[in-house]
Amino acid sequence: MNDPVELAGGIRVAVETPCDDASFTLTEAPSDDPRVVAVASVADTLAELDERCRRWPQAAAVCDDVLRAFDPARSTFAGVITESLAYSTLQSGPEFGRWLAERGPAQAPETANPVVAERRDGCLTVRFNRPERHNAFSTGARAALLEALEVARLDPSVDEVVLSGVGRSFSSGGDLAEFGSFDDPASAHLARTRHSPALVLDEVTARLGRRCRAQVHGQVLGSGLEMAAFCGWVVSSPDAVFGLPELTLGLIPGAGGTVSITRRIGRWRTGYLVLSGRTIDPSTALRWGLVDAVE
Repeated sequence: MNDPVELAGGIRVAVETPCDDASFTLTEAPSDDPRVVAVASVADTLAELDERCRRWPQAAAVCDDVLRAFDPARSTFAGVITESLAYSTLQSGPEFGRWLAERGPAQAPETANPVVAERRDGCLTVRFNRPERHNAFSTGARAALLEALEVARLDPSVDEVVLSGVGRSFSSGGDLAEFGSFDDPASAHLARTRHSPALVLDEVTARLGRRCRAQVHGQVLGSGLEMAAFCGWVVSSPDAVFGLPELTLGLIPGAGGTVSITRRIGRWRTGYLVLSGRTIDPSTALRWGLVDAVE
């Protein structure tokens, strides 16, 4: 077995031979092993990973810690709380602070009806409705999504839920203009966990199984991907692009993705998506189990 290569932040990447203890294993040959990621060039990928881990060593290390701490057999609540506490820690750190300074002041435009819900018999259809921003997830969208999902959670006559997005994308992730708007990380943690679409989606999926499904297309990034992965069945269009870009903000996934995505593809490939910042196409997502069908 080749000894894993150690990158900044204590990230250990194995090459060619799968290794449980490594963050993930890179190879240039196709592999169905969930510990392994096939890339065009191992050398180029290692160089990119090393550069990213040197720029964001704290976020990289915390991501690896959170993924290793989560047991897919444990409750969703435990995983979401662990993720949120880690996310809050990074929000008070220098890497996120640097990103905020580079971004400068920003204000997200208000959107009327950021989520639209329609009930037909037992089917509840919920659509993200901020097409001008690729359905970037805002505070208003979160509140509206929770309101819609509460219907499915509380009303047993709802026997099907469909989550989708209006316009060119399912969701491009969190609205970056709103990042850093909370007064302190503790308040942000309480908002994320006391008003969590992830926990409600998980509960609805536990009841409905494959009848709680996401239909995704275009950009399926960050929190958009994290929420879709909680559904019991994910159908992708051929044009979809999947990724977790949070590291460039000095953060980790914060909408439950360390739980939902890890349960689907394992901690190794989840870690690769975060640490590399690379996106994958629908065929790769299907092969990994991130989606269930491509139509």
